[in-house]
Amino acid sequence: MEEKEINPIENFDWESYEKGEVTNDENREELVSLYDKSLNTIKDKEVIEGTVIAINKREVVVNIGYKSDGIIPMNEFRYNPDLKVGDTVEVYIENQEDKKGQLVLSHKKARATRSWDRVNAALDNDEIIKGYIKCRTKGGMIVDVFGIEAFLPGSQIDVKPIRDYDVFVGKTMEFKVVKINQEFKNVVVSHKALIEAELEQQKKEIIAKLEKGQVLEGTVKNITSYGVFIDLGGVDGLIHITDLSWGRVSHPEEVVSLDQKLNVVILDFDDEKKRIALGLKQLTPHPWDALDPNLKVGDKVKGKVAVMADYGAFIEIAPGVEGLIHVSEMSWSQHLRSAQDFMKVGDEVEAVILTLDREERKMSLGIKQLKPDPWEDIETKYAIGSRHHAKVRNFTNFGVFVEIEEGVEGLIHISDLSWTKKIKHPSEFTQIGADIEVQVLEIDKENRRLSLGHKQLEENPWDVFETIFTVGSIHEGTVIEMLEKGAVVALPYGVEGFATPKHLVKEDGSQVQVDEKTNFKVIEFNKDAKRIILSHSRIFEDAAKAEAAKESSAKRAAKKAAKAEEAAAVTSPVEKTTLGDIEELAALKEKLSKNK
Repeated sequence: MEEKEINPIENFDWESYEKGEVTNDENREELVSLYDKSLNTIKDKEVIEGTVIAINKREVVVNIGYKSDGIIPMNEFRYNPDLKVGDTVEVYIENQEDKKGQLVLSHKKARATRSWDRVNAALDNDEIIKGYIKCRTKGGMIVDVFGIEAFLPGSQIDVKPIRDYDVFVGKTMEFKVVKINQEFKNVVVSHKALIEAELEQQKKEIIAKLEKGQVLEGTVKNITSYGVFIDLGGVDGLIHITDLSWGRVSHPEEVVSLDQKLNVVILDFDDEKKRIALGLKQLTPHPWDALDPNLKVGDKVKGKVAVMADYGAFIEIAPGVEGLIHVSEMSWSQHLRSAQDFMKVGDEVEAVILTLDREERKMSLGIKQLKPDPWEDIETKYAIGSRHHAKVRNFTNFGVFVEIEEGVEGLIHISDLSWTKKIKHPSEFTQIGADIEVQVLEIDKENRRLSLGHKQLEENPWDVFETIFTVGSIHEGTVIEMLEKGAVVALPYGVEGFATPKHLVKEDGSQVQVDEKTNFKVIEFNKDAKRIILSHSRIFEDAAKAEAAKESSAKRAAKKAAKAEEAAAVTSPVEKTTLGDIEELAALKEKLSKNK
C-alpha cells in the first residue's frame, strides 16, 4: 500500500493550537457568519411563534430559533392545562437580552396582542375556544379568553341551574363567543351554547316518542313551592305538588330532593309538547283501594290532623286516606265553636267512623261519639226541680243561655232571674263566663234544651209582700228612675213600684223628683205580674175626700133630726112651751150653725 504523503498546512498557527484556538481569523469570521445565518432575525416588541422544549411546575422553556431560549411563567398557560413539549405557542419578545443575557418572552402579552382579532374571528366563525375561569362576579364568572377578561353569565354555564358557582373557579372549559361590545371591548361567552345543540337533538328524539302513561326516568332539576321540575334528558317536565303523593304535601321538599333520580309517568302535554305534566303518585296504587275492606261505620280509627278549617278538621288515617270531623261532631255541646278550640295540625286523634263511601272516597268522622250522650238519661240526671251549677255562655234580649256540662245547655228567661228586680237586659244581672246556680223548670228532650230558673232557688217574696203592700197601705219610697210613662219607686224589702205622672203631683202642685223620698199609697197590687202601682197624690186627695165625706154626713144627720122634730110637733098635742124645751132648741140651732 502506497503511503500518502502528508504535507503540513502552510501558515498553521501552532501557538494558537497549543492554546486551544483551532481556527484562524478567516475561519472564525466564516463560522460566525454561518452561525448568524442559522438564527432567526427578531426584534423587540414583536410577536412570533415558538416551540415548547421543556415544562416544569413553575416555568415553560420556549425555543424561538434564537441564540438562547426564552423562559415563560407557567401561570400564563393556566388556560391550557393540556400544554406539552412540542406545542407551538405565540410569544411576545420583551427583550432579546436582559442583564443576565437571557431572552425575555411573554405568552400573555402575545395572546393579548392578537386576542381581540381572535375573539372577533371566533364570533364570526362560530368557533369553539378555550378559556380559564378566573373568579366569580355578580351574576356569573370572569373567564380568561386569549388574555381578555370575558363575562360568563350564570345562566350560560350549563343547561341546568347552577347551585354552587365556586366549583367552576380555576377550571378550563370550552366556550363560544356569543356577544361582543366593540365600543367598550366587552366579551360575553357561553358554555351552555355548546351543549344546547346536542341537547336539542336529544330533545327532539325524546319528544317524538312521548306518550300519555309512559314511564320515564328523570332527575330532579328544581324544586318550587308548587311543584318539581324533572329533567328527562334535555326535556323538562313538571310534577305538580298534588301529583307527588296521595297524601297531603306541604312542600315538595318533603318528598324529593335535588338531583334525585326517580321514575315518573307522563300525565299530559300540549300539542307542541313543550309543557309536559308528570306524576309520581300515579305509579303507586291509590290508598283507598288498599283500605281495609272490613272497615265499617261505627269502627274506631286513629289518625293525624292534616288540615284545619273553621268548620272542621281533616284527619289522615293512612297516607292519602282522610276523613272530616265536622265541628258539630267534636262536642255534644250545642254551643258551636271553632274547630281550633279542640285540636291543631299534627295532633294524634282517635275518632269514630260516621259515614264511609268507598266509591266517592269520602269518610266522615266524629270524636264526641267516644263519650256517652248526656241527653240519654237527661230526665234522671237533670230532673225537674233539681239544682245545678252552670256557666253563662251567651245573652239574648229575652234571657241567658247557660251550659251545665258539655252538651247540656239551657235558657234562663229574663223573668226567671229575679223575683224583685225589673231587668231590662241580662247583662244587668250577670256576665258571660260567670258561674250561676240554676233550677230545672222544664225538659225539651227532642230539641235538647232545658228551661231553667235562677230566682226559683229562693222562696217567692211576693207571698209576703201581698200581706205588707195591701191596697190602700202607705209606705215610704224613693224615686230611683224617671221614665216617660212615670217613675220607678224603691220600696222597703227591695221591692219596686211604679207611679204614673199624675200620681206624682204634690199637694202644692209640684212634682216628686228623682232621689226624692216621700210617702206613697198602694193603689194596685198584682202578685202574678209582680206589679205594685203607687200614688203620692192619693194620700192628700183621699184625706180631703174623707174630711168632705165626714162633713156631708153631719149635715145629713142634722137635717134628719130637724125633720123629725117638725113631724113630732105637728102630730103631738100642743103643749105649753117649757123652759127645758127652749134650751133644747137653742142647742140644736147652735149645732146647725157650727156645721154650716
